[in-house]
Amino acid sequence: MFSHFRNASHRLERTRRACRLERSRPGCHTVSEIRRYACEARAFQSIWLLAIAGLLAILTSCTTQQAQSETWDKHYIDPPRQKKIPASETTLRVCADPNNLPFSNQKGEGFENKIAELLAADMHRPVEYTWWAQRRGFFRNTLKDGKCDVVMGVPAAFEMAATTKSYYRSTYVFVTRKDRKLDIKSFDDPQLKTLKVGVQMVGDDGTNTPPVAALNNRGIVQNVKGYTLYGDYTKDSPPHEIIDAVANKDIDVALVWGPLAGYWAAKSKTPLTITPVAPQVDLPYLPFVYDISVGVRRGEDDLKSKIEDALARRQSDIDKILDSYHMPRPTEQAKEGV
Repeated sequence: MFSHFRNASHRLERTRRACRLERSRPGCHTVSEIRRYACEARAFQSIWLLAIAGLLAILTSCTTQQAQSETWDKHYIDPPRQKKIPASETTLRVCADPNNLPFSNQKGEGFENKIAELLAADMHRPVEYTWWAQRRGFFRNTLKDGKCDVVMGVPAAFEMAATTKSYYRSTYVFVTRKDRKLDIKSFDDPQLKTLKVGVQMVGDDGTNTPPVAALNNRGIVQNVKGYTLYGDYTKDSPPHEIIDAVANKDIDVALVWGPLAGYWAAKSKTPLTITPVAPQVDLPYLPFVYDISVGVRRGEDDLKSKIEDALARRQSDIDKILDSYHMPRPTEQAKEGV
């Protein structure tokens, strides 16, 4: 294209020069020819300028895209990789709460203590505990930080750990005084709209447990009282405060996670009744029944496999331990505390 523009310009210049020197000679180009050459030159000049402009636009676009790419690269941060912390091959290192019966305590009196000891014996290794209160940050500060290799009592579908096959299933329950004969079995029982209802709350910010959501869905709010799972940690196993509240008539009915309710209802001097909630799943999807597993660090497939083998071999012994702690199961009928 540039050569065409250059040739047209040269023809125009030669024609002008010849006409200036030889204006009277018959062979000199006419004015119309000069104008034609000029138009041709200007046309090619315009095309050339457009081509230059297009090239500059492309270069500018490429430069802009490159700059944006560099900017994106500059602001992109690779996700941190979890450092590899090898599990012990000689000891079952367990992290547990030292003051949280019926699950665990520092004296080894919880059912999770008993099951951990059972598994360790089957795997021919001792148990070594790291004690840490189950508060916010528990898994980050213990299992992920390498202080232990195992956490007992983890929901089967849990994001912060790899989980074994479940070794028990339990459910939320209604807890009432036996002498009240309230016979509450469902979230749809109209009595719940007028009775004083106690519920468990997670953490200092009062995060809702599933029963709270179920009550909210039914407009049961004003007559509900919350009891934190953390409680006063200076007291012995503080989460059982909600069970004491039923026995002392501070509330009429409590909605409590089954293992906690079964254990403390059996120990209450006031006869209490525990009844699994219904339905087991509140539509569209709000479950009240959960499978419970052992949690290990992600990537510890060998340890996970060994624990699963031990669970399978000792499941009948595990069931006996759970029964001795009055564990409610979803398939069981209402059980009464002693």
